[in-house]
Amino acid sequence: MSLNSLRSLARRVVPTLLVAHVVLLPLQPASAAERAVQPCRSAAACGSVIVAPVSQAAPEHGDCTSPEPVVCLIRSETPEEREIARDQRMAYHQLLVDMERTECAMRAEGRSEEDIARALVQMRNDAKDVIRAGMTPEQVAELEARNQKKYGNPLGPTADQLYLKYGSWEKVAEAATRSSAAVDQELGLEFRHCSCEVLRAA
Repeated sequence: MSLNSLRSLARRVVPTLLVAHVVLLPLQPASAAERAVQPCRSAAACGSVIVAPVSQAAPEHGDCTSPEPVVCLIRSETPEEREIARDQRMAYHQLLVDMERTECAMRAEGRSEEDIARALVQMRNDAKDVIRAGMTPEQVAELEARNQKKYGNPLGPTADQLYLKYGSWEKVAEAATRSSAAVDQELGLEFRHCSCEVLRAA
C-alpha cells in the first residue's frame, strides 16, 4: 500500500479506532473491584495525563515496527494530524473517567456486576454514536457496515457478546474502561485510573 493510501486510510479510521480500540485489548490482571480502590495522588494525577510531546517526525514510509495497527496509522500521519489524534484520544480518556464515575456510583448503590457492565458498554457505544456525527456519511456507512458484519450491530459488540468473549460481567466492565497503553504512549499520553474517593471529591 502506498504512503498516500495509508494516510488516506488513517484519516478515515484513526479517530474511531482510537475510541473503539478498547474492546480489543487483552485482559489485565486487575479486577474491577481492585481498580476501584487503587489510590490516586490527586484528581490531576488521574485520567488523561500528558507525559511527552507529540512526535514531530515526518510520516513514516515503509514497514511499521509496531505490532499495533493503530500505532502504525498514527505514525503515518503528519505532526498536525497527530495533534488532532491526541485531542481525540484525550476526549476518549475523559469518557473513561465518566464511565469509572458511573461504575463507582453504581457500586455504592449495590448494583449487580451485570447492571454495571451493561451500563458501561452502553456508555461506550453511545460515545461512538456521538463521534460518528462528525464523520462523513461515507465514513459512517463504511464503519457501520464493518461492525454490522462482525457483530451484527452497527455500533459494535453488545454487552452480551462481550460476556460470551470474556466469561464474566466483571471482566466486561474491565474491558469497557481499558485504554491501550501502546496507543496512548504513541500520542504522549498515559491514562491513569482514579479511585472512587478521588472521583467523588472531584
